Amino acid sequence: MNDEIYMNEALKIAANARGRTSPNPLVGAVIVKNNRIIAEGWHRQAGTPHAEINALNMAGDLAKDSTLYVTLEPCSHFGRTPPCANAIVNAGIKKVVIAMTDPNPKVAGRGIEILKNAGIEVEVGILEDQARRLNEVFIKWITTQKPFVTLKTAMSLDGKIATATGQSQWITSEESRRKVHELRDINDAIMIGIGTVLADNPSLTTRIDGGKNPIRIIVDSQLRTPINANVIVDGQAKTIIATTKNAPINKVDALKKSGVEIIFCGDDRRVDLNILMNELASREITSIFVEGGGTLNFSLLENHLVDKVFAFIAPKIIGGREALTSVEGDGFSDLNKAINLKNITTEMIGEDILISGIVCNDN
Repeated sequence: MNDEIYMNEALKIAANARGRTSPNPLVGAVIVKNNRIIAEGWHRQAGTPHAEINALNMAGDLAKDSTLYVTLEPCSHFGRTPPCANAIVNAGIKKVVIAMTDPNPKVAGRGIEILKNAGIEVEVGILEDQARRLNEVFIKWITTQKPFVTLKTAMSLDGKIATATGQSQWITSEESRRKVHELRDINDAIMIGIGTVLADNPSLTTRIDGGKNPIRIIVDSQLRTPINANVIVDGQAKTIIATTKNAPINKVDALKKSGVEIIFCGDDRRVDLNILMNELASREITSIFVEGGGTLNFSLLENHLVDKVFAFIAPKIIGGREALTSVEGDGFSDLNKAINLKNITTEMIGEDILISGIVCNDN
C-alpha cells in the first residue's frame, strides 16, 4: 500500500512539467527513508537533469540505503544528460521501485539491468497503467515514430460547428475556450486545414498566463495560405505548411522568405497525411492538437492517425442542412468501420459537456 502512495506522489509531481519535456517523457522521482519522503524531483525540460538526479541532489548523503520510487525506468545511456542508473548506484540507493519500463526499444530493460547487477533490489509495475497514461505521448512517438494526435471539436448539441451562413464564434462557452488554450499549452504543435485559415485567420496562440505557443501546422495542398495571414506575419510561433509538389513555386519562395517551413508531402493534389506525420515526428514533434474543420478531421480519422478526441458540446441546437459538422468528407459507409472511442470521460466545462476518449484504431 505504501508503495502505491509514494508512486502516486511521483506521478503527481511528474505532471508538473506537462507540455515542457518534449521529446523526453514526463518523469517523477521520490526518495523514501524510514517510511518518510526525504526528497522529490521531476524532469522539467529536455536537456536539464532528469527526475532521479534532481531527487538525489536534494537528498544528498541521506540517499544512502533509501528507496527510490520513479515513474519510468532510469535511463542507461548518454543522451543530453548522463545515465541516471549509474548515478543511482553511486548514491547507494538500496531499492528502486519503477512504475514502467522504458518503452524505447533501444534501451528498454538496460537501466534495470544496471541496477540489479549492482545488487540493488528492483520492483517494476507499481501503478503502471497510470504511468502509461501519463506518458501516452512519449510512448506513441518513441515506439511508432509518429506524433500523438489529439482531435478537438467544439460543436452544438446537434453536431454543428457553424451556422449555415458560416458563423462559428462562439458556439461553446468562455470556460471551454480557456480549456482549449490549456490543451494547446501542453502540445508541441497545433494543426488546422487551409479552410480554417481562410475562414477565420486564426493566430493559434496560447492565451493563458505562462502558456507556450505551439508550432503551427497548416495543411494546404494548393498553397492558398495568404502571405499576410496571422500565422505568417505575427511572429508568435514557428509555422509549418504541408503542401504538395503541385504548389506554385513563387508562393513557396514567398512563404519561405517569410520564415515559413514548407514540407512537401506527396505528388498528388492532396497532402499525404501519413508522410506528413513521419516528417513531423522526425523533427521531434511528439504531440499535435488538431483544431481543423470537418474535412481535415475526417481525413485524419480515415487514415487512423488520431489517438484521442476532445469533443466540447454546447447546449445549443443550430440546425441547417448546409451547416458544417465536425466530421465531413465522405464519411464511413459501413457502421462497422465507424470510429469508436474507449476510456471515455465526461465533465462539465461551464455549461458545456466535454467528452474525451482514446480512439480504437484497430478497425
